[in-house]
Amino acid sequence: MKKALYFALALLLTSCYSTQFVDSWKNKEITAFEPEKLLVIGITNNLTARKIFEEDMKNALTLRGINANDSSTELEKSFTDSQKNEEEIDALKEQLIAKGFDAIAITAVVGVDDKRDYNSGHYSIGYNWYRFGRYYYRFQNVYYTPEYYSDYKVFHIETSIYNIKADEDKSLVWVGTFDIVDPNNITSTVKDYVN
Repeated sequence: MKKALYFALALLLTSCYSTQFVDSWKNKEITAFEPEKLLVIGITNNLTARKIFEEDMKNALTLRGINANDSSTELEKSFTDSQKNEEEIDALKEQLIAKGFDAIAITAVVGVDDKRDYNSGHYSIGYNWYRFGRYYYRFQNVYYTPEYYSDYKVFHIETSIYNIKADEDKSLVWVGTFDIVDPNNITSTVKDYVN
């Protein structure tokens, strides 16, 4: 349990340029949980991003003393090629338990927001904007500057840790949500998130 809590705490304290911690929840009924073998799953149709994420997360967990494996070594490609029903997912869970896995850390993009930022290019500190002329002067560039507004995306990411040997009602150990603001590069964004 200590290792999982240290991992969760590390995620909570993370404050990176593009990745922002939003919220978390811990199952209070689980007082002690130290995974012996954990499977890292990244849910995305971008195979490159998935591979980079899973390997980086596996390596970070291994450095923290957790025996972690990425899903590309444990899940057959055919498993992700089509939608699965609950019975097929339960069968996979039983196969993983038979291989010695007792935990899964699963990460997915749960939403994307389009945002618009306003950039006036002027600082308002020390200026007196009570008069119309100064106010109009400050914001008139909206008519002439196409870069006045910038559009970007915010990806809402959720990571959940499950004890797959527990009853279904008690299997969720921890869940954390994060926002990734305007990611530009898969490798650096994944490193920010994993840290």
